[in-house]
Amino acid sequence: MTAPLEFSFTVECSRQHAFDTWTRKTDAWWPKDHTLTGDRSATVLIEPFVGGRILERAPGGTEHEWGAIVAWEPPRRFAYHWYIVSDASDASLVDVQFHDVDEGTRIDIHHSGWDQLGRDADLRRRNQLGWAALIPCFEAACRA
Repeated sequence: MTAPLEFSFTVECSRQHAFDTWTRKTDAWWPKDHTLTGDRSATVLIEPFVGGRILERAPGGTEHEWGAIVAWEPPRRFAYHWYIVSDASDASLVDVQFHDVDEGTRIDIHHSGWDQLGRDADLRRRNQLGWAALIPCFEAACRA
């Protein structure tokens, strides 16, 4: 079994602020070079409900679906199937949890489901690099 990707870090803000920044202000912190279109004016958004989509919307209105929300428990947790570069039937699972701690909010990310994606062994490594780029952007947005 392939190990999940796991990340844990703390931001100096309330759990509600961290959750809202991640889910309702995604476009404010998502790197503009981390989109399918590469269009710096594209927006990234999360529809805030179970069954909602994670998507990129290009300026002309074209949408590229990246994932689908499977758990929505503000401000504690949300989880989603992630299939930005694959078919939805080949999705990995991302579970993001927000915990109150003395320093602010600890965020735990558990990204699993790699074995079903065996046809692309490099996908896990690319996602690990992607998380390494995304997390600092999110941390900066929480400070803003």
